[in-house]
Amino acid sequence: MSSTTAGVLFLGSLVLALVLTHRPLGDYMYRVYSGTRHTRVERWIYRLVGVRPDADQRWGVYARAVLAFSVVGVLFLYGFQRLQNRLLLSLGMDPVKPDQAWNTAVSFVTNTNWQSYSGESTMGHLVQMTGLAVQNFVSAAVGMAVAVALMRGFARRRTEGLGNFWVDLVRGTLRILLPIAFLGAVALVAGGVVQNLQDPADHTVTTVTGGSQTLPGGPVASQEAIKELGTNGGGFFNANSAHPFENPTSWTNWLEMLLILLIPFALTRTFGRMVRQPRQGYAIAAVMGLLALVSVALTMTLQAVHHGTVPTAVGAAAEGTEARFGVLDSAVFAAVTTLTSTGAVDSFHDSYTSLGGMMTMLNMLLGEVAPGGVGSGLYGMLVLAVITVFVAGLMVGRTPEYLGKKIGAREIKLASLYFLVMPALVLAGTGAAAATGHGRAGMLNSGPHGLSEVLYAFTSASNNNGSAFAGLTVNTVWYDTALGLCMAVGRFLPIVFVLALAGSLARQGHTPESDGTLPTHRPQFVGMVAGVTVVLVALTFLPVLALGPLAEGVH
Repeated sequence: MSSTTAGVLFLGSLVLALVLTHRPLGDYMYRVYSGTRHTRVERWIYRLVGVRPDADQRWGVYARAVLAFSVVGVLFLYGFQRLQNRLLLSLGMDPVKPDQAWNTAVSFVTNTNWQSYSGESTMGHLVQMTGLAVQNFVSAAVGMAVAVALMRGFARRRTEGLGNFWVDLVRGTLRILLPIAFLGAVALVAGGVVQNLQDPADHTVTTVTGGSQTLPGGPVASQEAIKELGTNGGGFFNANSAHPFENPTSWTNWLEMLLILLIPFALTRTFGRMVRQPRQGYAIAAVMGLLALVSVALTMTLQAVHHGTVPTAVGAAAEGTEARFGVLDSAVFAAVTTLTSTGAVDSFHDSYTSLGGMMTMLNMLLGEVAPGGVGSGLYGMLVLAVITVFVAGLMVGRTPEYLGKKIGAREIKLASLYFLVMPALVLAGTGAAAATGHGRAGMLNSGPHGLSEVLYAFTSASNNNGSAFAGLTVNTVWYDTALGLCMAVGRFLPIVFVLALAGSLARQGHTPESDGTLPTHRPQFVGMVAGVTVVLVALTFLPVLALGPLAEGVH
């Protein structure tokens, strides 16, 4: 079997698995978030936190709850890292330095999981398990809760309530993420992923050359499952999902991609059920699927159709790619993780062809909506749908409507502000890095490739992705601080705009459909939303891409 055929079968089986799980998982999540009964464990948690689970929250209260919970998470995780040398299972690790502890705390709380450190040589087991892994669960649950609040904004009429953040957070964690992550961890252990509490000093082996090497262990599988399922990313080891202890075989590579895509695609079914129009959910899923398939196909092609003496000799652009996965499967992994807010990598994007590397950047610059992160992908796509119906309304001189809600001045302002946050952070951050001595000091390359590395870093941080292009020294006070700020603003300011939009929609009644209403469940609308998404990105980022990866590609 040729490598191309194997790559196509790999991708096809992944798509088939998503199709088979889309409806049952989406329906299950709808029941979770629409139910009125609380389990005994959930009631105990609500009493511990001191909240009334049956209280409906206005958008402002919901937003303050999200922000307060996240601030507490940052402070706790920062302190945990700074005190890790006094904790159990510290493995003799020193306290994490202040700027890196700040960067890491913000990174994991914002569902970014950007890592400017080597996990196996920086964090003890307790910090990894009860600090980082816990945030992998709850940061993903926060994104899902915000998406559900926006769904309720479309579904409800003449009300101020969007649900209860604490209930959505707890249910998303306990009823959805925890059971699937448990099953995923068991499957990964069966596939050879490490899961223990071993001290690396206790496991030193003799190499074939007669030297000695320390083999690090740890609770890897349990963190690996939720890092992928929650579209968190990062890794227990510095090599991330390219490390054989995190991702040993081709089928574990496939399973990790399935975990990444599982919830974001299924949430579109939940959305359709929530607004009582399943076909609307299918339309959103179709937009996501169309953009994803085009991106994956282009990334695979650009890595397989290569140029240069060495790539031509070996048959593909194999530099930086794990031999056990191959070029095409690695290209799929790169596209999947950058189309979602997942910072995991199983190959190194800095070694990709110039245009192949550009595709990983473009995936993030689209806003990570195909299908995007857990929760964040759906609410990002719904904001783009709102912008699309507004543009369509301008064409015919009619007040635009989406799902029976009028898109007026307030709604389009909130949608526009949501869209503008990420480009402002990416372009301002990249410009500041190129213009300051501290920013240039971390650049190991000059010219277009050096710009691409910096652009990738700020794109990854501002979109809460977390993957790295490599070739850039980011473990400095300047980059730790700047990228941390981009992560925080890039996560929470858009969330505030989304919740404000949800509150505005929920206060409206229902506008009946008429002959002038744009059908939003047909292929025409799917194409319009995909087109608006691509055009907005092209207009915003084409100049900087022309200076970076495009300039390198045509050189």
